[in-house]
Amino acid sequence: MAQPNSTLNILQVCKVAPPPSASIDSATPKSLALTFFDILWLRLPPVQRLFFYEFTNATTTSFSPSDILPRLKHSLSLTLQHFLPLAGNLTWRKTSHKPVIVYAEGDAVTLTVAESDADFYRLSDANEVFGAREYHPLVPDLPTTHEQAAVLALQVTLFPNSGFSIGMAMHHAVLDGKSVHMFIKSWALTCRSRGLPGKPPELQPLYDRTVIQDPAGLEAIYTKQLLDLDHGPDNRSLMYWKFNEVSSDSVRGTFHLTRARIEKLKQLVIVSEQLHTSTYCVTCAYIWVCLVKTEEINEDKTTLVINVDCRSDRLEPPVPLNYFGNCVANKFVVTETKGLVEKDGLVVAVKAIGEAIKSLETNGALNRAEDWALTLMMSSNSDTSTTTPASRVYSTAGSPRFEVYNTDFGWGKPRKTDVVSIDRTGAISLSDTKSGDGVEIGLVLKKHHMEAFSSLFSQGLGMI
Repeated sequence: MAQPNSTLNILQVCKVAPPPSASIDSATPKSLALTFFDILWLRLPPVQRLFFYEFTNATTTSFSPSDILPRLKHSLSLTLQHFLPLAGNLTWRKTSHKPVIVYAEGDAVTLTVAESDADFYRLSDANEVFGAREYHPLVPDLPTTHEQAAVLALQVTLFPNSGFSIGMAMHHAVLDGKSVHMFIKSWALTCRSRGLPGKPPELQPLYDRTVIQDPAGLEAIYTKQLLDLDHGPDNRSLMYWKFNEVSSDSVRGTFHLTRARIEKLKQLVIVSEQLHTSTYCVTCAYIWVCLVKTEEINEDKTTLVINVDCRSDRLEPPVPLNYFGNCVANKFVVTETKGLVEKDGLVVAVKAIGEAIKSLETNGALNRAEDWALTLMMSSNSDTSTTTPASRVYSTAGSPRFEVYNTDFGWGKPRKTDVVSIDRTGAISLSDTKSGDGVEIGLVLKKHHMEAFSSLFSQGLGMI
């Protein structure tokens, strides 16, 4: 695994604003309150994602200032008129009991334009394993102070004669994965269609906060818990929690489960018991088992945190599918570590995840939600001294349902897309695949753990 030195040159840093007020959609609010779903993620670091686009004979062969960059900028401006919160800032005033998203005339998204001499094809090859830090120059920072935080920052990086990347940093307290990709798909469609009007309903964001009901007072509970942090009782900070720095021996790897392999895994566990065997459940279970074996976990119990989209019929009243913001429930799947490493470990994992998913129907999506914030704080914040109920906690990010490989700005589908920020959070990223066959899994591990995981992953599939 070579890690050559590369140079990144910043060519331009500019601001892209929505069109003048007269053009802005009247249905798009300039101020937006946070719900308890949003407050849950307030102190987590930004979500960072990368898209790589290859220059081919069917597209352009150079980074033409007369085409690519102006089109991206213009379409971004047009898109922001429907997504004003992304051009604004998250602010926590002394007079407010909770943060609020505010857009003011003149606010804009920071767009960095850069050029890199790194190997485009190596960084965008799903079969390559390389240093986790190598993606860092390709994604922008998200400016944050105790009182104010930017919501979105973007970076376009040229790889001469090869392609370009679009890097994004987004504040998790403002939008979840579904909302992120609503914006990205809307921007891509606007760019691809050269600004022609008309978007499908699923790309038209709904900002109505009244659709999120809070009968248990979770907003007040989460806010108080945040205010009590760092020697509270009135800590109104928006600064991100400190995560461990990404070590020099951490590497990034991509793995695939084809539909055929997933079906074989399903059949393997169905033989033992009648279990919940959705693609998501079986994929998470297989990765979970491989990771526990790879890292040789010593703790008695191990936890997998899965995220469940609560739109549609998960809540009462139902939340529309185009709701913009966070609307995700955390399910903490806890099981005995020894059960995962034994012969029937996959069955144990599928059963545990399946029971957690089924509990959504029996107990409701918000069951024990009053504990989510504290559990998330303890498992995420390296500054806290409190341990979690199960010392080793794994989590997931993304979903194959987002169809990230269908994100076409007009120069074809991405050659590769990745969640960069998993190198800080330790999450397992899940997405669709470039070929459309199965699930793509992204991981960041120590180099020796990645080698062990790769071996276990392949060996396990070879036995079915």
